Amino acid sequence: MIKRLVEQDAENYLALRLEALQNSPESFGSTYEEEKDHSVDKYKTRFQSQDSFTFGAFEDDILVGIITLVKEPRIKLRHRMSIVAMYVSPSKRGLGNGKALMNEAIRTAKELEGVEQVYLTVVTTNKSAKNLYTSLGFETYGIEKRALKLDNRYFDEDLMVLFL
Repeated sequence: MIKRLVEQDAENYLALRLEALQNSPESFGSTYEEEKDHSVDKYKTRFQSQDSFTFGAFEDDILVGIITLVKEPRIKLRHRMSIVAMYVSPSKRGLGNGKALMNEAIRTAKELEGVEQVYLTVVTTNKSAKNLYTSLGFETYGIEKRALKLDNRYFDEDLMVLFL
């Protein structure tokens, strides 16, 4: 089941977010060390925002996947949204959770007035995520070389867009 997260989900979200940062540190711009002391209140506030939509994939009332869709606030960029912080617990991958989360984010973007395109970035070595995004209509329009640096190792990112 996919649903938009609310204040009551903030604690579980934070736990899954920290899991993501530990399990896939090369996939996120932030680190576990940077976020481990974040307050649950930060996410409670974020979940009430009109400019950000965070969805969760639940199995038996347990949060197993997350995705956030963010509006661009500036006038010239309001036709765009970005998908960030996509993650599914390793034991729940390959079961359709990632696709369901992506479909909900895309559906939401399509329903919002004036939104014409959705952007995301993905580490070039994450083949399964890239395959999912491509299957949903995202196209690579560039590669950001050395986008992330972790332990003296660089990671390139594919820049992808879906025109709605």
